[in-house]
Amino acid sequence: MAQALNSALRDAMRDDPSVHVLGEDVGTLGGVFRITDGLAAEFGADRCLDTPLAEAGILGTAVGMAMYGLRPVVEMQFDAFAYPAFEQLVSHVAKMRNRTAGRLPLPLTIRIPYGGGIGGVEHHSDSSESYYAHTPGLHVVTPATVADAYGLLRASIASDDPVVFLEPKRLYWSKAEWSAAAPAPVPPLGRAAVLRPGTSATLITYGPSVPVCLEAAEAAREDGLDVGVVDLRTLVPFDDETVCAAVRATGRAVVVHESSGFAGMGAEIAARVTERCFHHLAAPVLRVSGFDIPYPPPMLERHHLPGVDRILDAVARLQWEQ
Repeated sequence: MAQALNSALRDAMRDDPSVHVLGEDVGTLGGVFRITDGLAAEFGADRCLDTPLAEAGILGTAVGMAMYGLRPVVEMQFDAFAYPAFEQLVSHVAKMRNRTAGRLPLPLTIRIPYGGGIGGVEHHSDSSESYYAHTPGLHVVTPATVADAYGLLRASIASDDPVVFLEPKRLYWSKAEWSAAAPAPVPPLGRAAVLRPGTSATLITYGPSVPVCLEAAEAAREDGLDVGVVDLRTLVPFDDETVCAAVRATGRAVVVHESSGFAGMGAEIAARVTERCFHHLAAPVLRVSGFDIPYPPPMLERHHLPGVDRILDAVARLQWEQ
């Protein structure tokens, strides 16, 4: 996935001179996770710019760049490092197009490595997607596959609306048959993907939880259950059509994500599914999430993150609920 993201940035910069990359250590070092490796050498320090350690300043600078016709791509080193820039994001990035009655779009992409699973300490493993999804004016995107990492990042950079692009850190080293020379067609923003159809229950998930849900669905076969998996890919705009069609086919749904359960994405998804699929549901929509605590120390994260057993337990409870 790291290679696919790097290729997406390189191809976008080659195709469009207005695309600029900026952030902490994105130039000479190539980023903490080496996503921007080689870009400064190929395109120069003017287009792949190392910045001071000042997230509010980085994003504020990108707002100005976008207002003057560039397409900046900002990298925040870690999820929780982005919080100092939150005021810029909410007050300016999300509101500028509405404030100017559509005359001034902000074609700005904010890349944020997020989530756990790498043994990171506090401030390095947050799942902050609910903050961004709750902010009108932003698109929120998170890939789970190598092909989607490339395609969704290209679509995000091409968008005239600001995009918060959440990259699952635990999937940076995931592998797939993929070639930068012949990438898959770019998926549109706002469309979910049915990775596995089902008849017994539907798992609705995104980002780092997608491989876990696929593993759980495979394990459920041993109990005679046919469990489907939907990868949202884009949290905002939300693909009600695809999600609800999958839920109506099974009558049962579980939402799975790493972030805390209270007021998280799962609550919104469960509400939307219940409102739109009520007469098709054979059981309440359940949630499997991280616990409502600050992110735990590395040795405890395996208990905090949703795993196969917790997902299968929720699927089993769905069968008992009538």
